[in-house]
Amino acid sequence: MSGLPFELFLALRYLRPKRTFVSMITLISVAGVMLGVAVLIIVISVMTGFDRELRSKLLGLSSHIRIERPGEPLTHYRQWLQHLSTNAAVKGVAPYVMGQVLVKTQPEFGSPLVVAPRIRGIDPRWETNVTVVPDCIKVGEFNLRGSGLLIGIDLARALNVGVGDRLAVYSTRHLEEMEKARSREEEMAILPEDFTIRGIFDVGYYDYNSTFIVCSLVNAQELYQLNDSVHGLQVMLHDPMQAETVRRQLWREMGPEFSLSLWTEENADILNALKVEKNVMFFTLFFIMIVAAFGIMNSQITFVVQKTREIGMLKALGATVSQVVSLFLGQCLLVGLTGVSCGFGLGMLALHYRNEFLHFMRRATGLELFPDSIYSFSELPAMIVPGDVTLICTSALVACLVAGLIPAWMAARLQPVEALRHE
Repeated sequence: MSGLPFELFLALRYLRPKRTFVSMITLISVAGVMLGVAVLIIVISVMTGFDRELRSKLLGLSSHIRIERPGEPLTHYRQWLQHLSTNAAVKGVAPYVMGQVLVKTQPEFGSPLVVAPRIRGIDPRWETNVTVVPDCIKVGEFNLRGSGLLIGIDLARALNVGVGDRLAVYSTRHLEEMEKARSREEEMAILPEDFTIRGIFDVGYYDYNSTFIVCSLVNAQELYQLNDSVHGLQVMLHDPMQAETVRRQLWREMGPEFSLSLWTEENADILNALKVEKNVMFFTLFFIMIVAAFGIMNSQITFVVQKTREIGMLKALGATVSQVVSLFLGQCLLVGLTGVSCGFGLGMLALHYRNEFLHFMRRATGLELFPDSIYSFSELPAMIVPGDVTLICTSALVACLVAGLIPAWMAARLQPVEALRHE
């Protein structure tokens, strides 16, 4: 201890527990900083994990680049398939037909149910390169031959159907033709296309599981009278973060008559919502640290009042303003470092055993804090980003130091004569 600067030596000495009111406030301040850092690390890491898992699911369902021709179908798509497949940045390309349909169940007993999902026509030879649907069949098989149909697990539950059941599918073309016939005062009834459910998929994303059905590309082309055309092409890249660069390259090759949309644009709402929620949670929970900082300020002001005589003697012995300020800021720094270190350890421990805690709460209380049916994750995701942890710990230390500025300045302004007048 003798080799330390006297400011740090005194700061450490004054922080020794002495069972005083000031010591109790200091311990409460340390606990506040610890809890603030731990909670922020846990929440931000969990939200980052949600973001990562959601992005991986979106990237498994949505193409990185979607190529369409606005207002008309894409003809001669096979030559574009071959051309795009030669691009070094492209992992896979697949054609698709996609649109809204009207689906009616055909139960043996009871009334039929009607929903309006989106249908997606795919070519199984190409689809395995761009989506995870072929690998996510939970019941049945990935079979689109003939009138085969795949349906999401949540939509299957809503319709109370399973593998082998039949569905009647009306396309928008059917409805438009009947509408035109009615305007000409003609009676026309177009029979729907009959499909048989061959498989039920679960991609782990509720919106897709509840709003999509999948059929073969040929059947979808017949539904929309596209002949040998498609609605567009899905492009999967080796690196989805390079989508903007690849889009600019493809625009130069394909021309302005094509529309190229990115996966970040199609899912912008949910990705931006997660980003905003993460920022809001950070600033909201950071107020825990602000409250702890006020506790540090309170303890330092009380300490200044109690140690007025000692501060006066230090000033009389020649201590400078900067040395007195350093003494009190050193105390704040030590309190902050202790709280941040304990908070970091507590946060890492809680993240490591997060799922064990959830399982314990489920067994002890019967409450499902993280329902699979809502979040579609079997376990609580988390991702520790060193940059986020560094920002949290640094912000906490800065808050502790700022909290000590006022008491330090009050102590530094004390005059020796005034401090020792009543001694």
